[in-house]
Amino acid sequence: MPEVRWRFVGLALAIGVLGLAIAYVGAVALFQRRLLFPRPGVLGAPPRPRDALQVWLPTAAGQVEAWYLAPSGGAPGPAPAIVFFHGNGELIDFLPEDFVEPRRWGVGVLLVEFPGYGRSSGSPSQEAITGVVRAAHDWARTQGMIDARRIVAYGRSLGGAAAAILAAERSTAALVLQSTFTSVRAFAHDFWVPEFVVLDPFDTASLLPAYEGPVLVMHGNGDAIVPLRHGEALARAAAHAELLVLSCGHNDCEVPWSRVRRFLVEASVIQ
Repeated sequence: MPEVRWRFVGLALAIGVLGLAIAYVGAVALFQRRLLFPRPGVLGAPPRPRDALQVWLPTAAGQVEAWYLAPSGGAPGPAPAIVFFHGNGELIDFLPEDFVEPRRWGVGVLLVEFPGYGRSSGSPSQEAITGVVRAAHDWARTQGMIDARRIVAYGRSLGGAAAAILAAERSTAALVLQSTFTSVRAFAHDFWVPEFVVLDPFDTASLLPAYEGPVLVMHGNGDAIVPLRHGEALARAAAHAELLVLSCGHNDCEVPWSRVRRFLVEASVIQ
């Protein structure tokens, strides 16, 4: 009898553990988009700068906002432009001051929002963000003040995945990835979640081998959210990449603009 009793206890424990595992995976499946896309509100956000051109990008998800910041140097002729995609917990409202330096070089900056973020319509997903990526480039390349041959895709964290999609689907002069992950599935593995549960894989690493342009990968050596190994793997995946390791974490990295400038000069984006 004691042996039978212990077998029953063991079976009950196994069923309990299995039930907890199923519940855990189910919770991740149900709430993963809330975790991946926290969608901060605009309450308390600074006003749009007077020199920022508000652009509404038409997508299947609805109208998505973008701001174009013209070069401050006043150079004649169409200017090169950075198309920038921010991280999952950010808004374009807080970003204009971060791009004062490249604007001084004569580079325009298009800050692109995500669907469902800020004042933009729709809900965020890989499909919806891919639509915004295409719309942003299509807008930029048709503007007379932007040189379509010198458009740079630049993204931070989740925005790096969006920038990689842009580089894969549209013509870009260069790609900059800052604090970007290899894929969402890589995080799923870290948290014991099966791949089939992931709705938005954002497989950045798989897009890079076919990209023929220059790639600058910047990553903090103290990044506890997206560990440095992600940046190292992205640099290895790209055909023409340089890895710049920064002394910072995930949200406290100051962009080394002098190094970015050198990269853009070497990529023939600016002189």
